[in-house]
Amino acid sequence: MDDKSFHFFAFLSRMKYINRWGLMRNTYTENIQEHSLQVSIIAHGLAVIKNTYFNGEVNPERVAILAMFHDCNEIITGDMPTPIKYYNPQISKIYKDIEDISKEKIISMLPEEMADEYYSLFFKNPDDMKCWKLVKAADRISAYIKCVEEVKVGNNEFKKARETILQSILEIDLPEVGYFMEKFIPSFNLSLDEID
Repeated sequence: MDDKSFHFFAFLSRMKYINRWGLMRNTYTENIQEHSLQVSIIAHGLAVIKNTYFNGEVNPERVAILAMFHDCNEIITGDMPTPIKYYNPQISKIYKDIEDISKEKIISMLPEEMADEYYSLFFKNPDDMKCWKLVKAADRISAYIKCVEEVKVGNNEFKKARETILQSILEIDLPEVGYFMEKFIPSFNLSLDEID
């Protein structure tokens, strides 16, 4: 081993400084580190639900780890608001290219011998497509939970986003997502004293 040091983990620790929902007035600021943990927890749950109730054969731990790293590139790019990111196909393509470049940059902060292991966490491959579908669904559910929590405390800034995101979740053709929304989401409307 040589004496060279690597910046990968120190760089990832900066996820806590990248805030989400930049165009919205927030009562509670959410950063991408918090968001990534919540998405990981939800994605893991979706995988367990899929395997338990819908004859799935996905690895919940793999789903969770993909979710944990799904927004790491935003340390470089920031959290691009959805209306801008998907404003038109040209912007979407350019942003995707920027995302890929930022992922490559982060992976370059690892020793060469470790890079392949992390490459498969940052870039989608065909073997993980079932897992990535759950991560994407969990990402939307996490965004919906943020909207529910904001509206619950009277922040109507999130009312339209809540409706739009809910509609996009209802369009996901995965029974585990419907199960999660029916069985687990109602609790997010309760106070701590009402949860027992």
